[in-house]
Amino acid sequence: MQAALTHAAAFKPALKTRATRRSVQVQAVASVEQTAGAAAKSSDDPLMLRALRGEEVDRPPVWMMRQAGRYMKVYQELCKTHTTFRERSENADIAVEVSLQPWRAFQPDGVILFSDILTPIAGMNIPFDIDKGKGPIIADPIRSMAAVDKVTPLVPDDCVPFVGEALRRLRAEVGNASTVMGFVGAPFTLATYIVEGGMSKNYTQIKKLMFTEPQVLHALLQKLADAVVTYIKYQHDNGAQVVQIFDSWAAQLSPMDFDIWCGPYIKYIIAESKKTCPDLPIILYISNSGALVERMAACNPDIISLCHTVDMKEGIQRAGTQFAYQGNMDSGVLFGSKEMIEQRVRETAKAAKDMGVRHVMNLGHGIMQGTPEENAAHFFKVAKELRYADL
Repeated sequence: MQAALTHAAAFKPALKTRATRRSVQVQAVASVEQTAGAAAKSSDDPLMLRALRGEEVDRPPVWMMRQAGRYMKVYQELCKTHTTFRERSENADIAVEVSLQPWRAFQPDGVILFSDILTPIAGMNIPFDIDKGKGPIIADPIRSMAAVDKVTPLVPDDCVPFVGEALRRLRAEVGNASTVMGFVGAPFTLATYIVEGGMSKNYTQIKKLMFTEPQVLHALLQKLADAVVTYIKYQHDNGAQVVQIFDSWAAQLSPMDFDIWCGPYIKYIIAESKKTCPDLPIILYISNSGALVERMAACNPDIISLCHTVDMKEGIQRAGTQFAYQGNMDSGVLFGSKEMIEQRVRETAKAAKDMGVRHVMNLGHGIMQGTPEENAAHFFKVAKELRYADL
């Protein structure tokens, strides 16, 4: 409890950040045992790593949130045999196959592990399931200190060994042709599922807990934050070269409450992760984050992933040019014409270039179910044909 309150007291959003550069501290790191010692800067490193550490590159690297999934026909076929999400994501063979499906189809500059933000919580004595129609289901929501006390520390080798195996195999498969990416859920977003018992429209239960028994929620968030730190290191040690933090539901809070329930824990996670993985680039993404850009910057990520509700140039002006940026084309554009897709890709990349920042081309949200696969292919084609000299 004391640790949580200390983080909250120390969290100061940078409401007026000057657009000044600081030395880039991110560099590639390969932590898989067979590649130990290969973390030094190299022109052979994947494009994303070179771009993020500030090397001169001829185009922005590109990948797509949710690039492996339901819009792909090959994934739909796989689901006929492997019918549950947890089977697909918690079996290393299947997780590797699904992760590689967009790699084979589009050759993105980032290959992200196919998994779920809730995957590690089962190893913390928080059983859950994922229903095809209802999403995550937690039969015994945590709403008391007695329940929080039963939450155990995360030991990844014991409870999520398939994650480590999948990441190692992805590194072996793609080599330096792409960047292998891991991801984690932020404590508040994880807690929304754990307290609500699943998906929620208005987050009544977690907000009730905030304002009636704040010590209970702080205790839960601290346990989750410590687990996320452990999980990030585990992913990095097994081959993840970049990790993205998803705080999907943080925008459900007022900025004042973000400063209490989200920001301090994200900042803690990043600071603690940098102690053991100093060269690991960490991305922070928050859905519908227009009101939170300065607060994202205050968490000190290496890369701020802007959602589509934020103008790229305005977001950079608000947070500062010391960060790299990711995003942020509206995923809905992928339902449009190829001409529109090309126009928006170029506009997004040019906006970041004009601001003089390191940039990873992406969507402002995950690709939507039902998106024409050929339009996703066109997005990647256009992005990979971009040249900074022509923007």
